[in-house]
Amino acid sequence: MVETGNETPADYCIALQPICNQKMQHVADELLYRSSYHSKSSHFSDPMQATARALNAAIHEIGLDRLIGDRTLFFNAPREWLRRPELLPEHKDQLVIEIQNDARVDSSFLSEIKEIKQQGFAIALDHFELSDATRPLLEVADIIKIDMITNIPEQLDLEVFKEYKVKLLAERVEDLLTFNRCKELGFHFFQGFFFSKPESIVETGRKRGGNRTAEVRILAELQKEEPDYEQLERLLAQDPHLCVLLLRYTNSAMNRGREEITSISQALKRLGVDRMSSIVTTLMLASNGPCSRLVMLLTLTRASMCENLAKGMELDPRSAFMVGMLSKVDVLMGERLSTLLEKLPLDKQLVAALMKREGPYGKLLRLVEAFEKGSLANKSPKLTKRLNDIYLYSRTWSSELLDQAA
Repeated sequence: MVETGNETPADYCIALQPICNQKMQHVADELLYRSSYHSKSSHFSDPMQATARALNAAIHEIGLDRLIGDRTLFFNAPREWLRRPELLPEHKDQLVIEIQNDARVDSSFLSEIKEIKQQGFAIALDHFELSDATRPLLEVADIIKIDMITNIPEQLDLEVFKEYKVKLLAERVEDLLTFNRCKELGFHFFQGFFFSKPESIVETGRKRGGNRTAEVRILAELQKEEPDYEQLERLLAQDPHLCVLLLRYTNSAMNRGREEITSISQALKRLGVDRMSSIVTTLMLASNGPCSRLVMLLTLTRASMCENLAKGMELDPRSAFMVGMLSKVDVLMGERLSTLLEKLPLDKQLVAALMKREGPYGKLLRLVEAFEKGSLANKSPKLTKRLNDIYLYSRTWSSELLDQAA
């Protein structure tokens, strides 16, 4: 369902709908996104944002050990999420990825799912309808969810599923009679109002805050070849919300080691650069501000282009990366650039590049912006080819970075 603009910023929460087995034992839950605690259904316009928010609340804010114990958690993942499996969380043993029935099934899509399965995740096909187009999915699926509102149990032909290694889940089971019929037909799992309605998790229905300036600077620091952990610790100290999430996440049952994490520096060392980058990116994707995935992709691509071009212009690549990133930070964070720059201890040369496009870094930035606009008519073929090559590299790098969020 599509939200039409009534969402309160950062006021989202999650809900769980229990899934039971043939003995009516509670064995799993489906993770559901709610735009607010008072919402009774999923309202959103951006599937990527909804998925990021739901996983952020479930994994980073609460922790799966507290949320579901040793049960299994089903969650919906849009096609864009599946294209880069690095975006998936670590908890593969407890997660089932649900694929929507509107996904276009082609060789590329099947390859993406196979790669995810190779990582150890289970795959469920939501609201599955068998056809020539969807039949190949049975080769990679673990669970088939069949809607009992749109299907009559007695009219279902389930013989076709017996030749595949799949389990059947009857969803939207509204009464005990339907449950018993599905059980007789051989369904393994059941979900619906007969067992339990979705329950919003009170703990996640709250306002969220964060230091977006610090998050951008943390993300930039994490891209360095050798990140400065002391600097990261100082930046994290400026964002209590992120600190709490990191400490909670590293102390969860999944990540807990022999000693309890009691400081930011310990959390950083245990998580490592890649996981830190993933968590920060997830928080930025989960926000309700102007920071959308598309803007993040454009911003990081520009920053990477500036960094790589600087290597041939006798400029500092790290400074060039920062200029590229901050050149779109006003769009990214919904604040005036001049206001944001006041919060960052930048060299005057970089400020001149950002505010007036002056100096060597300003010249570099103007070149990248001209490339983005397709205004390279007066540039040499050699330079144009170099820009194209750097763009392709930067675009791929940026996509991979964004897709490491967990």
